[in-house]
Amino acid sequence: MASPFFFIKKDDGKNKYTLPLINELIDKVKGAKYITKLDVHWGYYNIQFRDGDEWKAAFRTNLGLFEPTIMFFGLCNVAATFQAFVDEIFKELIYQDHQELIIEVLKIMHEHHLYLKPQKCKFETQTVKYLGHIIRNGEVHMDPKKTLAIRDWPKPTNLKELQQFLGLGNWLCHFIKDYSLVVKSLMALTGKAVWDWSGEAN
Repeated sequence: MASPFFFIKKDDGKNKYTLPLINELIDKVKGAKYITKLDVHWGYYNIQFRDGDEWKAAFRTNLGLFEPTIMFFGLCNVAATFQAFVDEIFKELIYQDHQELIIEVLKIMHEHHLYLKPQKCKFETQTVKYLGHIIRNGEVHMDPKKTLAIRDWPKPTNLKELQQFLGLGNWLCHFIKDYSLVVKSLMALTGKAVWDWSGEAN
């Protein structure tokens, strides 16, 4: 017997637009022959508040209260709003041929006054750095900088430092065989037991 459930409208007005999962994005692009990576200049700053909603992001300074006219980093809805905007303006382009697609993408960006950072863009490349991963020839590899970060990480001296290290490790766990076994002794130190960095933890 199933339990009844109800949809209840939340009062906080938070945008529930779903952000894409990084692993799913990587799976979609890893088999591509050519990849183009574009970096939107000023990202979130391209999104204007709807008239009358500026007060929702008001902030106080020593010069008084200010209401922004554009979105900025740190707002709870900014990532979802920007993703919804990008999905909406490019929805007609999914599954087109690569070169046709890039031309259309650039036209749409021009129409919506979105600008790119040329130094961060890659066009029709077979190797691309994407969200901390290297994608090339249908394979996904760990970014060597992340590997060095793990290798050179100083020995944790307290729980917080260990949690930071494990956070980086979790980001790359799908590249490490039997990751859960590798970090088992470290995970044991995140419990309520007294901190004791010795033995297997080393």
